[in-house]
Amino acid sequence: TPWPGTIPAMLRRLARAAIPRQRVFWAQRSGSLAEIPTYVVDLRSDTVTKPGPAMRRAMAEAVVGDDDYGEDPTVHLQATAAELLGVERTLFVPTNTMANLISVMCHCRRRGSQLLLGRECHLHVYEQGGVAQIAGVHSHPLADLPHGTLDLAELERLVKRGLGSPYHPVCELICLENTHSSSGGRVLPMEYLRQVHLLARRYGVRVHLDGARLMNAAVALGVPPARIVEHCDSVSLCFSKGLGAPVGALVGGPKDFIEEAWRLRKALGGGMRQAGVLAAAALVGLADTEEMLQRDHQNAQRFARGLQELASPVCSVDPTAVETNMVMVRVDGLPPEELCRRLQAVSADEVAQTGHAVRLLLFPWTEHSVRAVWHRDVSAQDTELALGKWAFVLRTLGLG
Repeated sequence: TPWPGTIPAMLRRLARAAIPRQRVFWAQRSGSLAEIPTYVVDLRSDTVTKPGPAMRRAMAEAVVGDDDYGEDPTVHLQATAAELLGVERTLFVPTNTMANLISVMCHCRRRGSQLLLGRECHLHVYEQGGVAQIAGVHSHPLADLPHGTLDLAELERLVKRGLGSPYHPVCELICLENTHSSSGGRVLPMEYLRQVHLLARRYGVRVHLDGARLMNAAVALGVPPARIVEHCDSVSLCFSKGLGAPVGALVGGPKDFIEEAWRLRKALGGGMRQAGVLAAAALVGLADTEEMLQRDHQNAQRFARGLQELASPVCSVDPTAVETNMVMVRVDGLPPEELCRRLQAVSADEVAQTGHAVRLLLFPWTEHSVRAVWHRDVSAQDTELALGKWAFVLRTLGLG
């Protein structure tokens, strides 16, 4: 335990550490790089955004109360979002992973219930199998089609298989993801959503939409998000991706569904007290959604076209597949991890050839691809810097 006299000094150090850093760093090297600013363009995910001044001010000035008692006025975000999504009620939760888990638990009340979903969807791959380890729900993954959709005939076959069977689990829920992350931010077609919902109703099955990036889908389609949600029985919406908030998500659905969701949120440790500090950030993120996401989509499309124009045998991209804020780049001839390492490194040669030192941050996605994700902290200028860095790296490989 620190001595009392050291606590103020510790707090001052923490406060200094909390001051937001600039996105331009001075290279910490001797020689010709010492006075060159290093630009960081972070395309790893749309979760890396930092709250801007308006969002920080809203958080600091939020009127709050105890949300666990229903007394936090800023959590009227829930009513605003319910209207936006066209649902009776919504519930504010810490994360979209929790929103999805709560939704599955509300729909699948019997242990051993079956959930049908895509093999590469976020809920199946990146949420620790929570529906099994916590909810006791059996997930049956189907192959994802290139657009992020599922084969309707196979979906119907699996739904019907458990009906009246003493051997097979009974399907109670179908989960869709829109936009579909592992397919490169593809938007599920409206007619497909309608057909899945009709199929589900025919057999008494419900549909949950993992709408972590629902607003990207709505902007890409040019429709209100409620038009998408009307084909589902419940929906989740994440605020800490394209909307730029530091934390938070929603579950949306009918009144009785949300009442049960509240109980489950409490059981999962997601009940929050002065949650208005976080809800205020989400409200700011919603305020300029359309403008910001359109810009992200345009920057992603510009990058895809620019990369295609490089005509490199190492990196290829299909601009027609770029529907929202993600670009999937196929990589041949070297491991994606090596390409990412080279894109992140800076050198005197880069400065001499391009006039810039750019650290381009990306994640390898598969054995032969990397994924780039645009967000509100990446401008059109940043996009051009990213293209320039990519071109430089390809030239150094002798493959530009």
